[in-house]
Amino acid sequence: MVRYLALIAVLFTASAAEATAREEISGPVTAQILRVIDGDTILVAARPWPQQTVEVYVRIRGIDAPELKSKCGSVRQAGGNARQALEALTQASGTIQLVNISGDKYFGRIVADVVLPDGRSAGSDLLLAGLVQPYDGGRKMVPVCGD
Repeated sequence: MVRYLALIAVLFTASAAEATAREEISGPVTAQILRVIDGDTILVAARPWPQQTVEVYVRIRGIDAPELKSKCGSVRQAGGNARQALEALTQASGTIQLVNISGDKYFGRIVADVVLPDGRSAGSDLLLAGLVQPYDGGRKMVPVCGD
């Protein structure tokens, strides 16, 4: 019985270690932009392995854009500005690199740093332009509507 419990403990520990190791992929993974969803989310065709393409939504790590569907007109406008800026950043090449890739709280979406062909970070550029807010994955601040 003691051996059986020890074996279960070893298997559980090994499984937990494997799960932790799989939680983040360092990358880079090359991806083609298919569509900009909003100021912090894009749809890409990622090529994680030779001759394999996966369509996936990517939430850009570290930023939060104003919501396009907000009840507040000024927030919707700010969200549109962030989306247009992200389109402009990614439109020229259409190809990006995804690094530090991990799962998101929403099934079917990943979180990653998006690196532009010239090496700049899309998230950092949007932050520097004042179009998005820093975001650590926790609760978001509710914007005050000035309308």
